[in-house]
Amino acid sequence: MDKRRVVITGMGAVTPLGLTLEESWAAVKADTCGIGPITQYDTTSQKVKLAGEVRDFSPEQYIDKREVRKTDRFVQFALASAAQAMEHSGLVMENEDAQRCGVVFASGIGGFSTVQNECLKGNEKGYDRVSPYFIPMAISNMAAGNIAIRFGFHGMCTCPVTACASGTNAVGDAFRQIRDGYADVILAGGSEATVTSLAVGGFTSLHALHTGSDPKRASIPFDKERSGFVMGEGAAALVLEEYEHAKARGANILAEVVGYGCTCDAHHITAPLSDGSGAAGAMTQALADAGVDAASVDYINAHGTSTAMNDAGETAAVKLAFGEHAKELAISSTKSMTGHLLGASGAVEATFTAMALHDGFIPATLGYQVPDEACDLDVVPNHGREAAIRYAMSNSLGFGGHNASILLKKWEE
Repeated sequence: MDKRRVVITGMGAVTPLGLTLEESWAAVKADTCGIGPITQYDTTSQKVKLAGEVRDFSPEQYIDKREVRKTDRFVQFALASAAQAMEHSGLVMENEDAQRCGVVFASGIGGFSTVQNECLKGNEKGYDRVSPYFIPMAISNMAAGNIAIRFGFHGMCTCPVTACASGTNAVGDAFRQIRDGYADVILAGGSEATVTSLAVGGFTSLHALHTGSDPKRASIPFDKERSGFVMGEGAAALVLEEYEHAKARGANILAEVVGYGCTCDAHHITAPLSDGSGAAGAMTQALADAGVDAASVDYINAHGTSTAMNDAGETAAVKLAFGEHAKELAISSTKSMTGHLLGASGAVEATFTAMALHDGFIPATLGYQVPDEACDLDVVPNHGREAAIRYAMSNSLGFGGHNASILLKKWEE
């Protein structure tokens, strides 16, 4: 069977930059930083003071008020982004074979705030007194499950959990399912809501988070003074569709997914391979999967976490994968604007990469001041720029050694 073309026909997002993809992308193009002081809990006794929070989110806009208390914040974000993507796509389920429509929606941690709150309740009142909704609110697959229930998708429904690579794995896995003939439509994405005292405390103990107080010098990927990532939260959803199916219903096509690669460092639970070979393998797989030469890629949306090891290792990986062309392409990190959304980051960054292709605009790496000889590529410092982009890649690298890369193409008939 010939490989089928896979296109993106709808997208939605809830991020620290905006409550919709339109708001978020406009903020990206305006070089806006969405990082600020944490407001969801009292940080007085903790070192970390900043996060990329989703502000003014009203779940009742997307979920019945009676159901809100039965869903964790990460599920609420997921349902909101999915509803936006479905509306954007114009897909009418009454006209679809629901068995050919699936969901691949990731979360790195799931209902973390629910786990924290119910543990505190159980410790105080006894563990048999925790909420009967505790388990279905906490488990990571409930974003995918709730989306399938909401929209009536009866095909494959899964939840990749690969730490910070989860969102990219979700998009890539969905791409393969459609390309290889197992589905016609898949709603893919990722969601995370871990701006909690316990989650932030856990990453602080790992010495993974930035502990300063200046939002403009907090998430500064590729800068020599980077000192850790900034926690973010939110979700993004993409409607992936087989091209002939999309064409037959007159869908508006935003971009094409053409390649996917994933590898594992098999090295360490948190540290990447310093030579970047694992991440480079995912990139070269994505290129080979698409049948695209490395020199054809114009832009990479980097994992770019603002940690010392990641940014240097990812730079090395890009050089391994792209050779001399690494010096010619643009590579930026939108985590400088959103913070790190963990399992949702790859999904959010996939939407930004698709929009970069659609609009011919390369996002900036904000906060960049001090060059690092270990990160010596074109990181698009401080200001985004218009550019003719035909192929763009998005990378995600996760604890456990997970590496995932997707390759997108500007839509052409």
